[in-house]
Amino acid sequence: MKKSLAWAVGYCLLFSCTNPSSGPAAKDTTAAATATPAAPPQSEFADARYTEMGKKVMSRLSSGDIKGMLDNYADDAVYSWSAGDSLAGKAAIDNYWTMRRSKVIDSLQFSMDIWLPIKVNRPQQGPDVAGIWLLNWSMVHVKYKNGAKLAMWVHTDYHFNQADKIDRQITYIDRAPINKALGMH
Repeated sequence: MKKSLAWAVGYCLLFSCTNPSSGPAAKDTTAAATATPAAPPQSEFADARYTEMGKKVMSRLSSGDIKGMLDNYADDAVYSWSAGDSLAGKAAIDNYWTMRRSKVIDSLQFSMDIWLPIKVNRPQQGPDVAGIWLLNWSMVHVKYKNGAKLAMWVHTDYHFNQADKIDRQITYIDRAPINKALGMH
């Protein structure tokens, strides 16, 4: 009788450990399988091709190819600076940079650039815009037509529309050293 009881208890233990369709563990597995997938993260890395697009924009600006630079912009693009001033539309951006490169800036080079392509799935607050952003930090070397030279860090944010064109650019820059170099105290 003791052998039969021990054998029955052992069989029950073995059977309960190998049966996946019973007990609380089975309920958790079923619940996990039917749960809705987690929401995407607030933001995540975007495709590296956006970095290449940003580098192309900077290269064309550096070489003075404003028309080529603007190939990457949407017709309704807004180009703004941290001081709050801005240009609205591709034509305004073209006029500004064509004049600036032909009458004010002799040469413009970028170095030590850092790029971060990011996809914003859900804005954190306020007027943040979802979508693809490309963040850039660069050392900018400028030689002006008056002979003055300037080197400073500049941070630029690019936002891309659904057609992968830049529809918003924000450049964070300190205008005081620029004004000093241009004799505009």
